[in-house]
Amino acid sequence: MSEPAPPAPARMRRGNPRGVWTLFVRGMLRFVRFATEGIGGALISALLFLAVFTFAWAGEAEPAAGVSLPVFVAPGIAAFAMALNAFENAAFPVVYDKLEGIIGDLLMAPLTPAELLFGYVAGATIGGLVTGAAVLLVLSVFVEIALPAPLMTLAFGLLGALVFALAGFITGLWAEKWDRYSAVETFLVLPLGLLSGTFFAVEALPPLGQDIILANPVFYLIDGVRTGAIGQGYAEPWLGLSILAALAALLWLVAWRLVVRGYKIKP
Repeated sequence: MSEPAPPAPARMRRGNPRGVWTLFVRGMLRFVRFATEGIGGALISALLFLAVFTFAWAGEAEPAAGVSLPVFVAPGIAAFAMALNAFENAAFPVVYDKLEGIIGDLLMAPLTPAELLFGYVAGATIGGLVTGAAVLLVLSVFVEIALPAPLMTLAFGLLGALVFALAGFITGLWAEKWDRYSAVETFLVLPLGLLSGTFFAVEALPPLGQDIILANPVFYLIDGVRTGAIGQGYAEPWLGLSILAALAALLWLVAWRLVVRGYKIKP
């Protein structure tokens, strides 16, 4: 009787789409679970900002030709809400998974560093886009948003959400406690958003102020979304898209290298 043939060697797959999809769905389910706080909080903040600019600054000079102040700030408010939500959706799960020891199980799963990174970041990016779209839709009830270039708005929104999701993922890797995550959000993310031309026209600033604002990459997100939403912008759209794309590529490379090294996620 002949001996049984030895088992065939296992073949390494080129990817694990099911594992990536599972990680992505996990992130989206978490986003839906906390949608009341995430989307609801963003909507309330946006409406409060809009109310301030509608009533407190009523009658002020138009920030752009033929555009009232509420119409001018509405797209920026939506873009900033989107960016902040994408950052939180990426940073919070990473910190939580590290503190609860869940990240160890994910590291043992058959996922490459790029797949692990994509699973976290994709869910945060989509969640940010949904939040921004919801805020823009609600604000359009109170102000007239013509949306002359919806594809441009979507392109800037996608790149902006991706940039902030990657920044949030890197923050989550670095933060060993919740206070560090909160510090980055309070002292870096919020100032970059508030000093990005969300609530004012760059042309109204002195030359030094304009140079400072133009050095802020978040400005190009706000300006690009505004251009697509109301047809008024400061910078060339191709320049803004190029800057955001380059920043997204740089942050992706940094985040990927950190995962490869096991930065603060491996003993």
